[in-house]
Parts: sequence; structure tokens; C-alpha cells
Amino acid sequence: MKVTIVGAGNVGATCADVISYRGIASEVVLLDIKEGFAEGKALDITQCATNTGFNTKVSGVTNDYSKTAGSDVVVITSGIPRKPGMTREELIGINAGIVKTVAENVLKYSPDTIIVVVSNPMDTMTYLALKATGLPKNRIIGMGGALDSSRFRTYLSLALDRPANDISAMVIGGHGDTTMIPLTRLASYNGIPVTQFLSEEVLQKVAADTMVGGATLTGLLGTSAWYAPGASVAYLVDSILNDQKKMIACSVFVEGEYGQNDICIGVPCIIGKNGVEEIVDIKLNDHEKALFTKSADAVRSMNEALKAILV
Repeated sequence: MKVTIVGAGNVGATCADVISYRGIASEVVLLDIKEGFAEGKALDITQCATNTGFNTKVSGVTNDYSKTAGSDVVVITSGIPRKPGMTREELIGINAGIVKTVAENVLKYSPDTIIVVVSNPMDTMTYLALKATGLPKNRIIGMGGALDSSRFRTYLSLALDRPANDISAMVIGGHGDTTMIPLTRLASYNGIPVTQFLSEEVLQKVAADTMVGGATLTGLLGTSAWYAPGASVAYLVDSILNDQKKMIACSVFVEGEYGQNDICIGVPCIIGKNGVEEIVDIKLNDHEKALFTKSADAVRSMNEALKAILV
């Protein structure tokens, strides 16, 4: 199985490292426009093999899409990262042209690939990739919900003082500081609702911390986070390549699901060898439905900025 990662920056390189270390794919190609950058990252990762025991072939190329031919999955991380004080939405004008060009180029050599979009604003870039390429909706997936859910589980773990891997929790809605919806009502610790352990006040703080999880790290680091985003991409790619059919919150194109149409937004999905194999219908309560509608409206308004690019 072959995976191409376009963009060898912090997120892309971390994703390549995790995929290689865990043996998720037999081959990983890193591609970047900066001369020698992807080659250097690939060589650095490859030199870990003897000490960590992986056998994945890792290579890097400078803007040569022919080397990506036959990729089963292509991950797009290209674009500028957020800086302190910058919202994901502010990146639309800069990153849209990059994502569109990348998607078109990879399809020349891997026409049957599944595309995973990481570039921000992620919901809008996923929508752009879908509309620009004309691919079936199951083959364009935005990663954001996997990352947001990981952060949600982390904050619940800290509040409970229990292992994050014992906690089940999901974030749906747009991948934005004001649009994501941590489903506190449905979160559980080893099958027991967390509402039995945590007060409503604590749960609201957990939800608030989750929503600004990316911005918090940007403020601390001076740039976007990369370890958790890279690992979240690898987790999603693993479910695709190995047909694991995990339920993962992903930004996908909806046609009536959750009362929405013609947008890409985070919803629970079954992810397998065909990409998005099913959108799972979670029975939201009235409050959650209202939040989802508000989130969808915000995502839809951002898509308006794409009209000039898609013409």
C-alpha cells in the first residue's frame, strides 16, 4: 500500500513518521515545493528504521508528482499554517489555490486514490477538493474531526484523571474554534456516561477547552500543532488502508444527513477501504441539533469565498 503526503512540513512529516513506524503502509512518498526539503525529511525518517524496526520505504521528492503514481491514499497538508491570533478562516484565500492545484496534480498519476484533506480551513478545503476534482464524495475526506475528538478525549482524561484510551467521545460540526460541537452528553468512560463523574460546569469547561485546543497550542508554539494532527491523519489512513471500518468523525459531503446539504462538515463516518462507507446517524437532542445547524451555517458562509476560485 502506498501513501503520498503532499507538504513535508511539521504535520506532513509527523504523519509520515507515524505511518512508517506503525507499518501502516509499505511505501510513503513525501512531496514538497521547497528544494530538498521532502528528501531531507524522508532520509531522516528512514534513518530511524534500524533503531525502531520498521520496514516502510520512505522517499521524498521536490514537486515531482510522477513519483506519487499509484498512491492508494493522498494526504494534502499543503498551505501556510496558522500564526498566533489567526483564525482558520483567514487562510481561505491563501490555501484554496494550493489545495486545488495539488488535488488536480495527484489525480493525474493516481486517478483511483482517496484524498485526505488536512489544510485549513479544513471543511472549506475539503469542499473545494470535492468540487474541483469531481470525485465521488466517498473519496474526499477532511481529517478535522479525528483531531478534535482526540483533543476532547484528552481534556476529559485530565478532568477524570483516567486514561484517555478508556474514554469514548466525539466532536462533530465544523473544524473551527466556534463551530465544533463536543458531544459531552454522549461521552463515556468504559461505557459509563461521564456525566456520572463530572459536573455540568466541568463538562462545559472541557468542551470550551476542546474548541480552542488548536488556538491554545498555536499561542504556545507560535505556529500550528503537529504531533496530534499528524497522528490523527495516520489513524484515519490506517482505517482506510486496512479496511478497519472504524467510526471516525470526518468532514464529508452531506446530502440531507443531519438536515444539511451541499457542504462538507464533521459527522460520524465508517471509514474503510472505499473511504467513507457510511455516515452514521446519531440521534441528537434539540440543543445539539441547533448547534449543528449554526455550525453548518458558518461553514456554508465560508464556502461562498470559493466561488471565484471554482469558476
